[in-house]
Amino acid sequence: MKVLHHPDQADIHLSSVLYALSDPIRLHLVAELYKAGERACGELQVPVVKSTVSHHLRTLREAGIFRVRIQGTQRFLSIRIDDLESRFPGLLMAVLQAYASSDESTLSS
Repeated sequence: MKVLHHPDQADIHLSSVLYALSDPIRLHLVAELYKAGERACGELQVPVVKSTVSHHLRTLREAGIFRVRIQGTQRFLSIRIDDLESRFPGLLMAVLQAYASSDESTLSS
């Protein structure tokens, strides 16, 4: 089984986090996961093909925003809220609040 890279808390960089959050699809994924809590990859609803979703999830994981937990054949996603809050206090909430109040928060299907 392939081992997934998750950066240590100290290795989460602001530039990587901001880059990962700069894409509307990735920002939508973060907002949806924040509302729902941990979810299986297959439960995510986004208007792009599966390979594109995989790319976005990898970007979010490698930036230190998502944690992927493998259980059997399923992959469960969660946001590393404590790690992000420790490294960059208030950043995640500020981004999510700005996103919720913007027109971008509803992706077209």
